[in-house]
Amino acid sequence: MGHRTKRRLGRAGLYALVAGLLVYTIFPFYWMTVSSLTPGSALSAAQPVPLQPTLEHYAGVFAEQPFGRNILNSVVVATATVALSLVLAVTAAYALSRVHFRGRPALLLTVLAVSMFPQIAVLSGMLELVTWLGLYNSLGSLVLSYMIFTLPFTVWVLTTFMRALPRELEEAAIVDGAAPWQIVTRVFLPLLWPALATTGLLAFIFAWNEFLFALTFVLSDEERTVPVAIALISGGSAQELPWGRIMAASVIVTVPLIALVLVFQRRIVSGLTAGAVKG
Repeated sequence: MGHRTKRRLGRAGLYALVAGLLVYTIFPFYWMTVSSLTPGSALSAAQPVPLQPTLEHYAGVFAEQPFGRNILNSVVVATATVALSLVLAVTAAYALSRVHFRGRPALLLTVLAVSMFPQIAVLSGMLELVTWLGLYNSLGSLVLSYMIFTLPFTVWVLTTFMRALPRELEEAAIVDGAAPWQIVTRVFLPLLWPALATTGLLAFIFAWNEFLFALTFVLSDEERTVPVAIALISGGSAQELPWGRIMAASVIVTVPLIALVLVFQRRIVSGLTAGAVKG
């Protein structure tokens, strides 16, 4: 009986811990949604449920600034960053995991070390490069600067995954006359989908949420991405800030990320757990 009681208490404690984590993680998004649906006159009342839900804040976000264009800019930048990072990372991962050359471990560590630099440390250098390339105040400047951080991460992760693939697959392809590019695209790529989904989604989230480079390299409202567009929503003093519109804009830019995670959740879990257990 004592053993059963301990098991029940342990299970109850586990459930309480899980419930606490769910409340901690979900409540901010819930409160953001409630605030976005609450009329401006009732925001100070802190209602747990909007008594008179309204979409005025959502309409205001698109009416008072080019927020639709800002969303499109973020989609273009994040998608281009992910696509370029994955294409370059797959080829680099093949070279780093399958091709033997002098200095390969040092090169791999250098690639990883690049991603550890804080953004502010490379901001001035990137500004000079972006200006020299003529990309200032354009979406290309953001794609170029974001790849400094997304590419090293994707290269490191995909190298680890590709190194774990059986060498017999590559040897069989070579016997059949396959070239290195055919080995990468036809043999390894179908097996790397979980890793590609994981790294691609993380890179997309970084590019979607990045603020410092987007604020520095882009000046016009039509070229801004959504994090900067939300930060620039203002109503004068801190007491006069349009919190309803800010919350509505935050909900709009958060929902796509939640949808992506839900769509790719199985591949993400497979990518994160692959290689954890070896037979």
